[in-house]
Amino acid sequence: MEPHNESAYADYVEQSWPSLVRAAVFLGARPDEAEDLAQTTLVRCYTGWDRVSSADNRDAYVYRMLLNCLRDTRRTRWWKDRQYDDQAALDRPATDPGGSDAAERVAIADAVHRALGGLTKPNRDVVVLRYFVQLSEKQTAEALGVPPGTVKSRLSRALAHLAANDHLLDIAGDAK
Repeated sequence: MEPHNESAYADYVEQSWPSLVRAAVFLGARPDEAEDLAQTTLVRCYTGWDRVSSADNRDAYVYRMLLNCLRDTRRTRWWKDRQYDDQAALDRPATDPGGSDAAERVAIADAVHRALGGLTKPNRDVVVLRYFVQLSEKQTAEALGVPPGTVKSRLSRALAHLAANDHLLDIAGDAK
């Protein structure tokens, strides 16, 4: 890679790292796995930087790569075995390491993750890309490889499902 491209890539990594990790977490990965997914995505970006940097919609292109990395990870036997360990961890009571504010943040994050977990994968992907990553409707459609109308309909169904979710109603009730 040329020095100019190296610099552009390094700037992109610095700018996009937090958003990629956050998106991976909201897509269902644990924080350590989210970092691995973001890193794998960025390595793929590096090896194809000419295609990535010249894409009409770079963010959509990169988030598509992230979704593909997540899908590839979930196909492995390791992932299938690990799912059982995750359910046991969810059933354990949460601890309060840093006081009530930390406990409240953990409770809210848990409620959001559980609510997102109740969505179908296509609807969850749309919600995460639109609201947590803040891609436009067009960018979300490009990242998912679907028409913009599909993004709208999935988002509508997902938001209706989330609006009635008990986990979110609990925290919304606490906020009143």
